[in-house]
Amino acid sequence: MASVQRVYDAVKDIANKDQRGFVTPSIFNQFAGVAQMNVFNRLFGEISMGNRLRRSNIDGPRIFSRSKTVQEDLSVFAKKATITLASGVATKPLDLARIVSINTVGKKILGVEEQAQVQLVYNEDHIDRILNSDLSAPSDSAPVALISDGIEIFPNVNTSISKIILRYYKLPEGILPTTLAKSTSSPKFGYTTVIAGVELYDASTSVDFELPEQYFAELVEEVLVLVGVNLRDKDVYSYASSEVTKENNS
Repeated sequence: MASVQRVYDAVKDIANKDQRGFVTPSIFNQFAGVAQMNVFNRLFGEISMGNRLRRSNIDGPRIFSRSKTVQEDLSVFAKKATITLASGVATKPLDLARIVSINTVGKKILGVEEQAQVQLVYNEDHIDRILNSDLSAPSDSAPVALISDGIEIFPNVNTSISKIILRYYKLPEGILPTTLAKSTSSPKFGYTTVIAGVELYDASTSVDFELPEQYFAELVEEVLVLVGVNLRDKDVYSYASSEVTKENNS
């Protein structure tokens, strides 16, 4: 995970260089969770772009490598849930960020539950066309899901489908730096005492970013943008490189 202390220190240093004044912990904490979510969503955008280019046979080695790396980094957010349907509808998990796939679970055949991959639809007009088509009407072997406030599975009458297996990416949250346990709280720079205008970092009240450490520079940049700092001359990446050099020499 990315250290909230390191990210905050970088934000302070670069903001001071830009002569934008002191970024207080309360201001930083206000934007830390939003920054993590913005970076998280952009990383999914990179994966989607890589998949589209690959399907179009115009994917270059660099794009493929980056997309694959991001996908591997985000694997820590992958989850699976089995959800029982109520009148053909499944309730979304509260921590759902992106759906990967859905399989229905139906009747048992020779003691094994029958499963089928679900076609995902996000538009009500589209689902109406599917339901009214003689060629593409949903069936137990070819189910369809309308993704909206809930997950509505079709067919929902005269069917053996009773539950779904949902594979998804969860929302990024926080990691407690003292125990490395997951936290439902947003990233937070905690401190105890202020000496000569400098906050003393307190790990016991802090929450680290759940995004991996390799996205340190992206998190710093996003917080600075949200705070309103004008970035010039690749300040963030120069700072990140110097930090890596310090760590390697220590």
